[in-house]
Amino acid sequence: MASSLRRCNLGLILSRFQSISGRSSNGGTRLRRLSTAMISEERVSPYSEGAGNKSINLFSAINQALHIALETDSRAYVFGEDVGFGGVFRCTTGLSDRFGKQRVFNTPLCEQGNRAIAEIQFADYIFPAFDQIVNEAAKFRYRSGNQFNCGGLTIRAPYGAVGHGGHYHSQSPEAFFCHVPGIKVVIPRSPQQAKGLLLSSIRDPNPVVFFEPKWLYRLAVEEVPENDYMLPLSEAEVIREGSDITLVGWGAQLSVMEQACVEAEKDGISCELIDLKTLIPWDKEKIESSVNKTGRLLVSHEAPITGGFGAEISASITERCFLRLEAPVARVCGLDTPFPLVFEPFYLPTKNKILDAIKSTVNY
Repeated sequence: MASSLRRCNLGLILSRFQSISGRSSNGGTRLRRLSTAMISEERVSPYSEGAGNKSINLFSAINQALHIALETDSRAYVFGEDVGFGGVFRCTTGLSDRFGKQRVFNTPLCEQGNRAIAEIQFADYIFPAFDQIVNEAAKFRYRSGNQFNCGGLTIRAPYGAVGHGGHYHSQSPEAFFCHVPGIKVVIPRSPQQAKGLLLSSIRDPNPVVFFEPKWLYRLAVEEVPENDYMLPLSEAEVIREGSDITLVGWGAQLSVMEQACVEAEKDGISCELIDLKTLIPWDKEKIESSVNKTGRLLVSHEAPITGGFGAEISASITERCFLRLEAPVARVCGLDTPFPLVFEPFYLPTKNKILDAIKSTVNY
């Protein structure tokens, strides 16, 4: 595949997009201006009466959310590498056949005026688009004095370990984007969460980088409502209550952390596990409340430990809960090396690493 297709330039205005934008009388291409729709605050409960549930995996939940987004919003478009035939993970399967190649296609386009949903084939490939995301999309609202926004730009990217990806197909680059004001960063842990959070991201007027844990695309299976529903952004969730130590994570790491919590309970340690879900803007109040209760905090993520988003959580909670902390904040993260292939099990923050850190922190 040509290298140019591997670098999704969000700033390019391509002929495909021009065909749906209209042309001015002098022959020049003119982007059609669309007024920004107000997204209703009302959310459909995934468990409302009459809503049927079906057991599906995470990539199917992503696929359902994309179908609903295109069905319910004529301004929504999906583009990226290989999305026309379903993508390498089949998350966009059936979209082109149902909604046509004018709305689902394999080329980058200008995101202005429409609700663009871009797919980066692997999160490792997002860096050529870094300038457009952090210097253009993130600053568009600020530059205009809050008169304009990106109109709903969502960038999907599979991230993290997959068991055999090596250093070009396994990275977790969320911290790069968490440093940029104007961007929202969202990472789901499960199919039900993925569908609701993705629909909320697509309908948010701000640019959202939506990282999907590719390890869970087929492994994670749960009951997911088939109807249209949204889950709130920037709202963390306590998925396991405890009293001795607070654990915070996101994405695929939550299942590893939950296994460590179960093992710790056998030794009489009660762990409170929180899914952050949205990294920027993140729910500081919920984490602070939990740490004020337990007196201890452990953060875990796959990305390298130095400069990882766990460091921001650690610093913020230390400032807010300094007099309540019974031990230093613990971080169990990836190593400060390129992501290895053969040595992946040594690199990853495993259940046993987390369990050792739990015991060390509680017994400090």
